Amino acid sequence: MTSPPFASAQTAASPTAVTAAHAIREGVLTEVRKAVVGQDEPLELMLVGLVAGGHVLLEGVPGVAKTLMAKALARSISADFKRIQFTPDLMPADILGTSIFDLKSQAFTLVRGPIFTDLLLADEINRAPAKTQSALLEAMQERGVSLEGRHLALSPLFSVFATQNPVESEGTYPLPEAQLDRFLLKIDVGYPAPEEEDAILAAVHRGFDSGDLERAGVGAAVTKEGILEARLALNTVTVEPAVISYVRQLVGATRTSGRIRLGAGPRAGVHLLLASKALAALRGRGFVTPEDVRFLAEPVLKHRLLLSPDAELDGATPADVLREVVRSVEVPR
Repeated sequence: MTSPPFASAQTAASPTAVTAAHAIREGVLTEVRKAVVGQDEPLELMLVGLVAGGHVLLEGVPGVAKTLMAKALARSISADFKRIQFTPDLMPADILGTSIFDLKSQAFTLVRGPIFTDLLLADEINRAPAKTQSALLEAMQERGVSLEGRHLALSPLFSVFATQNPVESEGTYPLPEAQLDRFLLKIDVGYPAPEEEDAILAAVHRGFDSGDLERAGVGAAVTKEGILEARLALNTVTVEPAVISYVRQLVGATRTSGRIRLGAGPRAGVHLLLASKALAALRGRGFVTPEDVRFLAEPVLKHRLLLSPDAELDGATPADVLREVVRSVEVPR
């Protein structure tokens, strides 16, 4: 019997690097689950975004643990964590920082803003005006900040986890397509299952406090250096030419569908490839399979699409149309 075509690539990967990445996944999920009940798929996708070096948009109704997941994830990787509550009056200086005149020294002192951290939670990002969003956009893209005539580098681990409420539109500023395209993943965070909600209520009854992760027992499963090494390990993950072609075909199919007015650009293909490599490594494989790509197609691509008027009139969502597109592309074997 011949080997499956994608299994042969496993020998080209570094077993040590893949084993380390898989250990990170198991350790981080174990720690975060001490505070977060359920939500295993969103948690895994958040870890994919972090290891792939991208930014993540979390969408869900209030109270489904979006903020708690980000805080627990930061604690599990020993990362510095800061949170910004976005509001309509938030200004770029509130994020980036500003110079303050020191009366004692008679000189201006640069006070760095909360963006100088490892993991930044941008809570309700769509409540901030365009000027503030653009300041965050530069930091996300350039991994640095232009402040007071100087370019300041951000943390090598710098990642943005932004949240938004899908059902509330009053007082919001929808993110433009250019900024949405900077997010590696858009993760839908839904309601917990009934048994998971029972477990949440039982934990609160026993005294669980989501604001005290130390008391909940959430510890560090990996160092920040370990995450950076996992990013480098992605270079050892093999992707067969047929799988690379599959990524390109999926992205290209969004541009030719009659139900999509604006399809995904080349950056989407790059993000889909990087995310697939991160997922493979975290799951303990040194090679990417078409199933990895299919699993990630929706969270990587759907927020980059604009539907045609006909599709909108039909009541279709970007996720619905994307599933049609994915089914139309032949899977390599």
